Amino acid sequence: MLSTLLSVNLGRAAASARTESPDGLTGIDKRPTPDPVAVSAPGPKGTGGSGLAGDTICHLRHHGGDDQAVYAYAREDLDHWETTLGRKLTNGVFGENLTTTGIDVNDARVGERWRIGPDLLIEVTSPRIPCRTFATWLDERGWIKRFTNEALPGAYFRVIRPGVIRAGDPIEIVHRPGHEVSVAFLFRAGTTEPELRPRVLAAGDALHPEILRKARKWAAEGERVSR
Repeated sequence: MLSTLLSVNLGRAAASARTESPDGLTGIDKRPTPDPVAVSAPGPKGTGGSGLAGDTICHLRHHGGDDQAVYAYAREDLDHWETTLGRKLTNGVFGENLTTTGIDVNDARVGERWRIGPDLLIEVTSPRIPCRTFATWLDERGWIKRFTNEALPGAYFRVIRPGVIRAGDPIEIVHRPGHEVSVAFLFRAGTTEPELRPRVLAAGDALHPEILRKARKWAAEGERVSR
């Protein structure tokens, strides 16, 4: 099966009663666009938002920036959630910029690089961690716990080479690191399986900088315990 970009999804700022954004706005409601979309590095976290032109991120303290420029989620995983939740889930409903098919997003390794379309090159940095805004948007009881236990977080990417993408573009893995630290592995290490944490540092500098700092701390703690 070919790996394909099913849809490119963009969000506009909208008011929400329960969002982490200080101005009460959120861009989590992302909708597929038929138009080509330019993707580039948005700038450092705290000032840079989404890597996709026309996409809005409202809470820059916790979201967006160069190391979370693009968020991808697999259609196959949305289908799993459709069955589990008993409701229709459209592309973009998890706030993902890219809805994919034919590629296991959660098995992608940190540092793995994808080429989408003729030019765009992106690199895996980290999994998505569910937040209150996400839980409120889905309106499912115990959503954060359920999402965490399933360990199907989807992946954040940094932009290595900018480009223009559109629905239907092929996705090609052009580099896959030899270590074991996949998106799902990293998610479980940070949530339900802390015993995995000493192994996270194998992903090295490809990790999101905040997670890299945690990984170094975890490794140091492991060394102290082993002495």
